[in-house]
Amino acid sequence: MEKNSKIFIAGHKGLVGSAVYRNLKKKGYKNLIIAERKELDLKNYNKVDFFFKKKKVEYLIICAALAGGIVANSRYPVEFFNENIMIQNSLLNAALKFKLKRTIFLGTSCIYPHKSNVPIKEDALLGGNLHESNEAYAIAKIAGIKLCKALYCQYNLDVVALMPTNIYGINDTYDYEKSHVIPGMILKFLKAKKNFSNEIELWGDGRPEREFLYSDDLAEAIYRVLSTSKKKLFELCKSTFPIINIGSGDIYTIKELANLIKKKVGFKGKIIFNIKYPNGVMKKNLNFSRIKKIGWKPRIKLTRGLDLVLEKIEK
Repeated sequence: MEKNSKIFIAGHKGLVGSAVYRNLKKKGYKNLIIAERKELDLKNYNKVDFFFKKKKVEYLIICAALAGGIVANSRYPVEFFNENIMIQNSLLNAALKFKLKRTIFLGTSCIYPHKSNVPIKEDALLGGNLHESNEAYAIAKIAGIKLCKALYCQYNLDVVALMPTNIYGINDTYDYEKSHVIPGMILKFLKAKKNFSNEIELWGDGRPEREFLYSDDLAEAIYRVLSTSKKKLFELCKSTFPIINIGSGDIYTIKELANLIKKKVGFKGKIIFNIKYPNGVMKKNLNFSRIKKIGWKPRIKLTRGLDLVLEKIEK
């Protein structure tokens, strides 16, 4: 990949896409291709094809997706399934049509069975039942992985599927319904502090464990994969279609996370865990030995990452 390579970052304004854009810009890549949602509907095959032809795209990083926390996943399974299927299908088929040099497909740790042995290895995929709280989203992402594999095996398309753990960072979504766990908690704690509340309620009993990765660390992992030869990735993934976990080893229970955010925000009240609501998967940290073999490792621990996020919010 050259400094003047034409790299399309689909979803450049989101949590991951914006981190990828910052990372590549900082490294001196001059032809980063982006598109506003009003300019390009990623669900529209014809418009995506025209865009790829016009921009002469060489590399594709698929960061665009409809994602959310347990509340949104539970309430809108149809939207989570349909929108993700349409986005990834149009982009992946354009990658084939225009013979891109490499495509990065971003999945999620939700694709793995909810009773997988931890840390979860890549070959756990389809080894058991998914958790019902995010089944539609997970199945859409699994469909994307399987399309990637079919394109790789049938047409020799250079495509790599990355499975990141729970991501947080700058440009996250702060919404009571759509947020993932960290921005959701930050939002609640900030509101409680502002309103001088005596307590805050969180779902579940606080026992589930989650692994957290800062978005800029994921962006660097994506860069490392983009820069690694197809042969090396093939060998790394045991001579099969390349699926690579991106983990951190930075693991906290929800209760520990809540107390950490409480301290950093400066909330003085009490945390109430409402056990009437579901916990979700109890453990889903990833085995990320493959990505470490190409020289990547996470740099930003959760304690530092939360400081960076809160500094940005407070500005």
